Amino acid sequence: MQLGLIGLGKMGGNMRERLRLAGHEVIGYDINPAVSDVKSLAELVKKLEGPRIVWTMVAAGQITRDTVAKLADLLEPGDLVIDGGNSRFTDDFENEKLLKAKGIGYVDCGVSGGIWGLKNGYGLMVGGTKANVRRAMPIFDALRPEGPRDEGFVHAGKVGAGHYTKMVHNGIEYGLMAAYAEGYELLARKDIVEDVPGAFKAWTRGTVVRSWLLDLLVEALEKNPTLADVSDYTVDSGEGKWTVEEAIALDVPMPVISASLFARFASRQQISPTMQAVAALRGGFGGHQVMTIAEGMALRVGKAEKPASRAAAKKSASVSTAKKAAAPGTKKRAAAKKAAQKKTDG
Repeated sequence: MQLGLIGLGKMGGNMRERLRLAGHEVIGYDINPAVSDVKSLAELVKKLEGPRIVWTMVAAGQITRDTVAKLADLLEPGDLVIDGGNSRFTDDFENEKLLKAKGIGYVDCGVSGGIWGLKNGYGLMVGGTKANVRRAMPIFDALRPEGPRDEGFVHAGKVGAGHYTKMVHNGIEYGLMAAYAEGYELLARKDIVEDVPGAFKAWTRGTVVRSWLLDLLVEALEKNPTLADVSDYTVDSGEGKWTVEEAIALDVPMPVISASLFARFASRQQISPTMQAVAALRGGFGGHQVMTIAEGMALRVGKAEKPASRAAAKKSASVSTAKKAAAPGTKKRAAAKKAAQKKTDG
């Protein structure tokens, strides 16, 4: 089967290779001429035999919308466009409307598998009409993992359902990653646990928490047991955010995924305004020490006493002063001093 593939990055390039290994003819276009088979979208369309199937694998948002709009002008009635990027499902409605007006079909496909898809296959979640999905099934079958089709592919529903399903998939992924990560920190913090990478590896067979994500964490910890020099700054592709927005719109309680998304936001803050406000409030109602930014940073790197230690020292000093004030003869000396001062003032 012949396919035009737009976007030959980390995933798109591997998808082209997997499809070719399965015997399909793939003509790829990318803005990077070093990996592109053709010089332009127009040349890509010209090289494909009608009725054509063109798969877009570019960044979500305006780039995908612009690509679909260009294809609408280049393709002919009876052709089919598949968007395999991480587009928001609401964009699918507009893409379908634009293409349908010109007699061009549209299918949205959520793709999961990352850089390992070439070897292991890709999980595919598709939205569109039965006729359009059936037409592209040889492509889907070549990309999905080996084994039963329904264990790596789903026709989730009408247009938009594929990307919606992938959105929820990624939201769940956020929660899973956060749970593994929290477990890692707790194990690493406890002094009696001496083999943290080994603990995670022991979970990879037979336990209820085994997963591919767990395998990837084990691999990372075996290479770098303390994750030395790994920044905690974590970005998001947008799908976790969209998942939480949908949960709010549909009144679905989603505390785990929401917390994992907010943890990513927190990771990008050098200083947390939220916790600055909390520190100020603790100082206001309880007299707790409000540290400067420099003092807080010193604590983080272990170069200063903990506030509790300093507070204890102050308390000890206060107690010592009180004891001196209560010592024998102290009250008499204080009264005599007060009387002499009064006489001098008069």
